[in-house]
Amino acid sequence: MNIRNQLKQSRRWVVKIGSALLTDNGQCLDRDAINQWAKQLAFLRDQGVEVVLVSSGAVAAGISQLGLSERPQNMHQLQAVAAVGQMGLVQTWQSALQQHSLQTAQILLTHDDLSNRHRYLNARSTLRSLLDLGVIPVINENDTVVTDEIRFGDNDTLGALVANLVEADTLAILTDQEGLYSADPRSNPDATLISEERAANSELDKLAGDGGTLGRGGMVTKLRAARLAARSGTHTLIAWGREAEILTRLHSGESLGTCLRADEQPVAARKQWLAGHLQFCGTLTLDDGAVKVLQQQGKSLLPIGVTKVEGNFQRGDLVRCVDKNGSEIARGLVNYSAVDSAKICGKNSGDIARLLGFIDSEELIHRNNMVVV
Repeated sequence: MNIRNQLKQSRRWVVKIGSALLTDNGQCLDRDAINQWAKQLAFLRDQGVEVVLVSSGAVAAGISQLGLSERPQNMHQLQAVAAVGQMGLVQTWQSALQQHSLQTAQILLTHDDLSNRHRYLNARSTLRSLLDLGVIPVINENDTVVTDEIRFGDNDTLGALVANLVEADTLAILTDQEGLYSADPRSNPDATLISEERAANSELDKLAGDGGTLGRGGMVTKLRAARLAARSGTHTLIAWGREAEILTRLHSGESLGTCLRADEQPVAARKQWLAGHLQFCGTLTLDDGAVKVLQQQGKSLLPIGVTKVEGNFQRGDLVRCVDKNGSEIARGLVNYSAVDSAKICGKNSGDIARLLGFIDSEELIHRNNMVVV
């Protein structure tokens, strides 16, 4: 079946709308545009589609509400501006969607919420319960408390992680561009819109541009988001958000914007979580034999295949596995702390009890807690 036609059968969408679209030339929230998107979200719900909305715009809205001439650079000022803007943003969405008898719920997330296994599962359960109740969750990064160390960096990435979280069929990223072009259309009149491509195609990277003044993301973040979403089998659509009835037309299979399809089949929920992590607590360097075993045989990682241990991690933390050149091979939840891992690396599993005085597992990382990248 044509990938565009598959969208008609999608039953769970994550829709991300960027800051540049949500504001009226950066002056204030564009309520007319928000009302139009609310109408389209209502149409999707009428078609039996569960919808999660990832909405940027808190900082941009706060800038306009406070009458600032430019985006603050200081982190605490940004957090204060976001706190002001978030109030107006969520109220606007609530009002717009209530016109269509739809209930909303505000959810603010930080990277910590999705990097912690317990909080990740709580977030997933809450979102699924809201969807079961017919509610449209409105999600944004918690800019009022986020720091450089834990921020997603852009809501495109947040949208992809949410798509992983709820196992969405489709991630629709609405932006101020028509999609991904073969060249920069501003300088090349021969540039053509790319209608469909594999999300994993690395050749697309050279076509990406930078973000605007209101948002943090550019086309490159949308490509990365599409690849992240593809890990759970989610197809990504990138389209101009102000195109008339854009969401309803995309759902009908109309060839608008760029469709970045997921080649991979959906993977287990636990491995989706591992694949979506952005931060690691440590690194394990593997020998060639261990790299081969992980990549070609899908087996667990044993201590004997590890040549170097870096970081200050504890049992259950997420670590990267790299080859001797530093290229990432896999990531997973480690069964031993950094101190204990260093004592047993390069050794046979049968020696663990003698070296440590105890044994939790014969594997350093079990294959069920690992994803090969």
